[in-house]
Amino acid sequence: MAAEGNEFLIQAATYLGAAAIAVPIFNRFKLGSILGYLAAGVIAGPFGLNLLHQEPGVFHIAEFGVVLFLFIIGLELPLTRLWSMRNQIFGLGAAQMFITGGLIASLFLAAGVMPAPAAAIAGFSLAFSSTAFALQWMKDRGELNSAYGMQSFSILLFQDIAVIPLLAAVPIIAGVGADGDAWQAIAKAAGVIVLLIVIGKFGLDRLFRMVASAGSREAFAATALFIVALTALAVDWAGLSMALGAFLAGVLLAESGYKHQIETDIEPFRGLLLGLFFISIGMRLDFDAILASWLVVIGGAAGLLAIKSALLYGLTRIMGAHRGDALKIAATLSQGGEFSFVVFTLGVGAALFSNAEASLMSAIVTLSMMSTPLLAMLAHRLAVEEERADGLDEPAGGRDHALVVGFGRMGQIVSQVLQNSGVDVVAIDRNPSHIRNAEGYGFKVYYGDGARLDVLIAAGAADAKAIVLCMDDPNSVNQATIILREKFPSATIIACAHDRIHEMALSKLGPDVIVRETLESSLLMARETLSHMGFEAGVIEDFVQQFRKADRERLLAQIDEGPHAGRHLIYQRYRQSVSDAADDETTDA
Repeated sequence: MAAEGNEFLIQAATYLGAAAIAVPIFNRFKLGSILGYLAAGVIAGPFGLNLLHQEPGVFHIAEFGVVLFLFIIGLELPLTRLWSMRNQIFGLGAAQMFITGGLIASLFLAAGVMPAPAAAIAGFSLAFSSTAFALQWMKDRGELNSAYGMQSFSILLFQDIAVIPLLAAVPIIAGVGADGDAWQAIAKAAGVIVLLIVIGKFGLDRLFRMVASAGSREAFAATALFIVALTALAVDWAGLSMALGAFLAGVLLAESGYKHQIETDIEPFRGLLLGLFFISIGMRLDFDAILASWLVVIGGAAGLLAIKSALLYGLTRIMGAHRGDALKIAATLSQGGEFSFVVFTLGVGAALFSNAEASLMSAIVTLSMMSTPLLAMLAHRLAVEEERADGLDEPAGGRDHALVVGFGRMGQIVSQVLQNSGVDVVAIDRNPSHIRNAEGYGFKVYYGDGARLDVLIAAGAADAKAIVLCMDDPNSVNQATIILREKFPSATIIACAHDRIHEMALSKLGPDVIVRETLESSLLMARETLSHMGFEAGVIEDFVQQFRKADRERLLAQIDEGPHAGRHLIYQRYRQSVSDAADDETTDA
């Protein structure tokens, strides 16, 4: 028993040690954490130094990292926003799936390597992309909420929806199932989804309220993980993708008052398990199989990447994407997906594929996954050059100016006030549509990623009197604050916080001023409301100042003790000052 426990600890220590060594090295050379995890799996795995073993349960545990990741993504997408994406999900997503699957199946048939039934299943299984690879890559770069990020996510979401029809089709095509079984599976899946929506809409918020009232952070975190695991099990029983179920649970909690605490508690588990997933993928790279059929595996992986990239680029351009965004989508989603492994195993059991065919296709998918980060980096470089070719200039800094990073809603207003006050403004943004829109109103905005030190230096961060960070993505604001404070300790940094939780994280990074995005506009609305309800201007100002004081006290308490600290300050009744009270008495007299 002790020996088994020691073996488990040795394996766990090896996993953690491999990640701790490889990821910082790859991040140091700006190759990204995903390549670091993959390299760790290849080197320490059974086909490398053989320090890690492919235990049957390890990959399933690692897949839970993907499930948690989709849950967190769902927390950021309320139902209203998801509904607004329906055209992309069922338009672009469906087109990618059917055209890619049909083309790959046709190539298998034309080459004579498979009969029609097996070619159809193989083609559509290879049309899937890796949700884990694509979303983690975009998250690392802070691009999940960008135009190309949302289009990529729409495609991935439709792929998760397409899981059940493909799974149901395998036994039917193999001749070992009946149509009735397929319809039964579809009905079961639909029933589970409806049940989850009902429970999530009317039960989850109450459950978290009850657990939060107990005051135990551990119980709250355990409840969040329990909900994710239970949802994943339910949809898996119904034959759906576990990641899709977790995403649905996240969407149902997106408007909950507890979503920020849930995300905070789950994030460490998500990061560790997703890292384990990438290490497991690296361990799957079977050098013996590649060497035995190296031409087929390498050629197949290159062909898969080329076909999917070309189709994705063409489809996204037809759907209106800019060339740079189309390039990034094509590279980010060009690999095979982890779901392919499930289909290949099921296909072997149904006698659609031989063991050799399934092994070769698995090796092709694995190699395509491992090629994705390098391909995506190349696509990003080409996309930048495309934007420059379209006339988007790189920033060139001057002296004694204000540097505004991010030209969205806040950046536009800040820039107008500064310019009209006689201040020279250098504005940069990484969204080409923002830049083109600004040009239509006479603004000069330069192209650049404000989370990169070289771009900030080129924009004149060293000589700027003030640096205003207004980016749409909280991670980019945080990253820019860190690198600016490290490189220019005396720089004046005014940073936009997107919400209260972001302000708590940002306050630890050292900006001179933090402005919460909706705070001042909300206070203005409160002022106007009280004014129209008959309150005097002095009383209103007094109430606003009391709110500011209580809000500041609560924020400091939350930073020290957690998001639920200082809750009593929210419901604190405001008191009129002595002078105001005296005026009221005089008026009454």
